[in-house]
Amino acid sequence: MKTFVLPGTDIVAPAIVTGMMRIQEKSDAEVRALFDASLDAGVNFFDHAAVYGSQPHGCERRFAEALSLTPSQRDEITLQTKVGIVKEDGPYFDFSYDEIVSSVDDSLTALGTDHIDILLLHRPDALVEPEEVARALDEVATAGKVRYFGVSNHSPAQVELLKRYVTQPLVANQLQLSITHADLITQGMSINMGALDQSVDRTIGTLDYCRLHDITVQAWSPFQAGFFNGPFLGNPDYPELNAVIDRLAGAYDVPGEAIATAWITRHPAQMQVVLGTTQPERVTAAAKGADVVLTKVEWYELYRAAGHIVP
Repeated sequence: MKTFVLPGTDIVAPAIVTGMMRIQEKSDAEVRALFDASLDAGVNFFDHAAVYGSQPHGCERRFAEALSLTPSQRDEITLQTKVGIVKEDGPYFDFSYDEIVSSVDDSLTALGTDHIDILLLHRPDALVEPEEVARALDEVATAGKVRYFGVSNHSPAQVELLKRYVTQPLVANQLQLSITHADLITQGMSINMGALDQSVDRTIGTLDYCRLHDITVQAWSPFQAGFFNGPFLGNPDYPELNAVIDRLAGAYDVPGEAIATAWITRHPAQMQVVLGTTQPERVTAAAKGADVVLTKVEWYELYRAAGHIVP
């Protein structure tokens, strides 16, 4: 498994992350199988959020109950969770001091641990008061409850606003990215070409900003065709893309999931890929992509086959 030191931290991070957003209704055996398959593939980084589950912190609680990790086992993994989406009376977003601090405490209890390795601010709160965010992060950091901090789905300006007040480095930004949902990449390829929809910058230079500021991009929904409208793998709406994926999978002797993963990990931004599956075999398959280094010709062939334009 490809690993790297996550900039701004002392965490040796795998290129693949196992997401825990769908484990609420899984049995102990099923959660354990997913966990074990992840470790066997070299993935020791697990992504949670307060909002995941049928009730707040539900998936965090299920994770801890099913695994019953010893202190030494806990120290061998990286636990990341997110705060800021509230379902009750909502949904709405809340980066207030009270919500951040109470959510961290509830996550610690649910996960059965005394510290969170990385805490992400989940989705931008339009009513954010960055002074309150800074006060909350200072408190949980000083208390040793959280080691590092980051954001999710944030623009460069939103990050800059936080950085004006927050003293800790923001080390990650979790953003949607797949071969087909690739605005982060495609828009920079067609700048100032008014006839192309691809040239409309909806990401405001987020990928380059993250690279310039040592913020690791964590790519969520790596197999989604668009915004929660199903996967592109095996999808008859993407015949050309799947033909290329299948051919490359055969050439590299890996599953198709690995090629989809490799397309992201090949990018020099050194991103992490966050898997959302609950199927151990899909974790195993996708994780193989971290060790596949596509050529530029292959990477751009996949890019074109997904319908993106190389001007």
